[in-house]
Amino acid sequence: MPFMKGREPIRRALKYLHEGKLVLKDSVRIFSVNYNTYGNHHSGARDLVFWNIPQIQFRNPNVQVVTLKNMAPSPFVRCFFEDGRDMIIDIDSKNRDEIIEHLINVVGKTRKQLVAEARLAESKDNPANFGYGCERHCICEIPGQVSCPGTVPLPEDVRGKFMFAAK
Repeated sequence: MPFMKGREPIRRALKYLHEGKLVLKDSVRIFSVNYNTYGNHHSGARDLVFWNIPQIQFRNPNVQVVTLKNMAPSPFVRCFFEDGRDMIIDIDSKNRDEIIEHLINVVGKTRKQLVAEARLAESKDNPANFGYGCERHCICEIPGQVSCPGTVPLPEDVRGKFMFAAK
């Protein structure tokens, strides 16, 4: 498999990408990380870019994610919003877990918002859905479908015991 080559190929696995915790608010349009490739106080930012940027890109498909290397003396995250504002978040001397938790609190969606969006995504008001908790209990209630054999017997040419007996 060609996608399993290179440094730490687990970063490209679908299960790993789904496990990302940071889902940005809808108003965020650009998410940029500025860090240096040297220095101990940039190690958390380097780890964030290496391990978590693929997850952030996967979980936020409508957000442009930019990484800028060796352009500033201290690491920071800059978020640009759709109304033209921007926010700079200092990530100097933090490890990647602390950075992710801070970003979730500042520009991420809350757990309650994520649960509400997941509930809306699986809405059960679709007329094609049937079963427990839906508008229709069985597909036989839809006009044009074969009715349930418990209420109306099936024609003999459809039932297996008559088809095989005729042969």
